Amino acid sequence: MTYDEILSWLTENDPAKLETLWNRADSVRRENVGDAVYLRGLIELSNICRRQCLYCGIRAGNSQLERYRLTTEEVLESAALAQKLGYGTLVIQAGEDLGITADGMAELIRQIKSRYGLAMTLSLGERSESDWKLWKVAGADRYLLRFETSNRRLFEAIHPPAPGSEPVDRLDLLRVLRNIGYEVGSGVMAGIPGQSWADLARDIELFATLELDMIGCGPYIAHPNTPLGQPESAIEKKSPKDQVSPDENLPFKIISLARLVSPSANIPTTTAVATLDPQRGRLLGLSRGANIVMPNLTPTRYRRMYEIYPNKSASYESPEQTHCTAVEHILSLNRTIGVGPGASPLFIERTNRVK
Repeated sequence: MTYDEILSWLTENDPAKLETLWNRADSVRRENVGDAVYLRGLIELSNICRRQCLYCGIRAGNSQLERYRLTTEEVLESAALAQKLGYGTLVIQAGEDLGITADGMAELIRQIKSRYGLAMTLSLGERSESDWKLWKVAGADRYLLRFETSNRRLFEAIHPPAPGSEPVDRLDLLRVLRNIGYEVGSGVMAGIPGQSWADLARDIELFATLELDMIGCGPYIAHPNTPLGQPESAIEKKSPKDQVSPDENLPFKIISLARLVSPSANIPTTTAVATLDPQRGRLLGLSRGANIVMPNLTPTRYRRMYEIYPNKSASYESPEQTHCTAVEHILSLNRTIGVGPGASPLFIERTNRVK
């Protein structure tokens, strides 16, 4: 798919034409990754973050947020539930919390792997190469680090570097992760103030160049207790013609286009999509190119505290309720529940080449 085709689809609003996009993406998904939908249990380990990203509700400057970090016992209880529910993968996500030490995380990974045998995806932000290597040796399988936008000027405007650090290029970090041996995931936000349709089209085109194993995308949603959540912000939007303007179809356009440029990638239908459309969001994502669902296993009492954006879907459900809803959605589409870790075909092929 060419850049011009991507750009044209992003700005297409004709329902009949969009139906051809949905059907094409669903067909490519079926041909390349099959009908299985893999359930990956999500644990939001900590909402402590050293960063000051201008839109994120867990930014260090949000003094109105109650902070938490799960204990080892709480994480292991959630991992046991993941195994009981039949998940093949555990996803551990957190803010950039340096209280999550490299050695402590390595020990947690070892315990989860030895007790429950789950594949492990980490999403812990920008860490050192030595931390990433240590976690890989301990048993971590995948790492998710979204580049959010390939427009460096825009990225640096809304993602100030960590205190005492210089700005980094996340595309370079993705290459580091790949060289360490991780299955690598990334993705973008759509609708950032100052993001043009051309920016977003280049982002999607980049998915194929990066040969991503996982692609997680979602709509830009600013938390009200952040600089970009205020009525007047310092980031200027593009002209109405050029500024990416999210609507109900944009998240699904991105899922579908991601599937078309990266046919064998694992692509989730995200919590953000379900938040925008609680009744149909996850279902539509699965029918328009996605093959992954990540039910939230975070203990219910902590879920509302991991508020990166407001009104997150299923914030007050129990993990069991979230699981049942996900299974109902999958079965209603006549899809099957994936068994095992569900590594991306790209990663399997790459590993076999190395062997």
